[in-house]
Amino acid sequence: MSKQGILLVNLGSPDSTEVSAVRRYLRQFLMDGKVLDAPYPIRFCVVNFAILPSRPKESAEAYKKIWQPGGSPLVISSRAICDAMEERFPEAVVVLAMRYQNPSIESAVEKLKQQGVTDVVVVPLFPHYAMSSYESAVERVKVVAGKMAPEMSLNVVPPYYDDPDYIESLVASAADYLSQDYDHLLFSFHGIPERHLQKSDPAGGHREIPEGYCCSQGDASFATCYRAQCFKTMDAFVKKAGIPNDKYSHAFQSRLGREPWLKPYTDHVIDEMPAKGIKKLLVICPVFISDCLETIEEIGMRGKEDFVKAGGESLHLIPCLNEHPRWLDALETITKRYLVGG
Repeated sequence: MSKQGILLVNLGSPDSTEVSAVRRYLRQFLMDGKVLDAPYPIRFCVVNFAILPSRPKESAEAYKKIWQPGGSPLVISSRAICDAMEERFPEAVVVLAMRYQNPSIESAVEKLKQQGVTDVVVVPLFPHYAMSSYESAVERVKVVAGKMAPEMSLNVVPPYYDDPDYIESLVASAADYLSQDYDHLLFSFHGIPERHLQKSDPAGGHREIPEGYCCSQGDASFATCYRAQCFKTMDAFVKKAGIPNDKYSHAFQSRLGREPWLKPYTDHVIDEMPAKGIKKLLVICPVFISDCLETIEEIGMRGKEDFVKAGGESLHLIPCLNEHPRWLDALETITKRYLVGG
């Protein structure tokens, strides 16, 4: 008789704000060939000789600004989501793993194995398909499970960027902010290098289009087109929330290095908005399920400071879904579709 498990996978975080812990996290993260996709010798030199000598200290200072008594906000939120799913699936073994650092994918697979789980639903906490997040996490789970528990069957939840339940939970989580007076809503998606769109496209049909959709939903390329999926989320959100066409826009944040990343860049857009008459700005980050350094510090702190310096009055970061009740309902519904007999 089969025993079912649910494996939730998020990105990860340093174990502490100590520089050594941040360095371990950054080394594991940046040495992932799906994050920095240069050949290994080049990646090794860039990470160890160009990034790690200075970046860990800078990042540690940023993490200190958001750290909570219980640790990283991302890990705290992810654990709370896992606890909630345990309550909703009492017959299944529910475990949490991080692509980088702890709790590790290895420890999660070991827990599933020790409890006799044979069928696992893998739930990436990444709504959109990106080589550096969704693809990396899923492939790592497959590799680890293949080595540690080859008899274990994996059923992976596909990206849910426009799933009605996911969209409804996003709108519900933003409702209080949208009910207030604001001039503009900015969708800030995590950026990726432009070349990742081509590398993630097995169909080879990705098209470079400055504005609007680069891949339509009927194209074979759409299944792995991060940019088009981000736009799909935005379109579904504004339709559900009733946002006027002239009151929202998009941008991409958190770029690294000098190569071209998806545009426009969030920091540039935020700086330019006050001059265009936008004084009260809302920012939502739909690709992040849990609040983290990129949302709390990059947008909620630095972005807000830059916006005010440029002449804006207020920038409010709409919190991520975290443990919002509507999101937990959505996650339960999405997961049930992939359970054996669900």
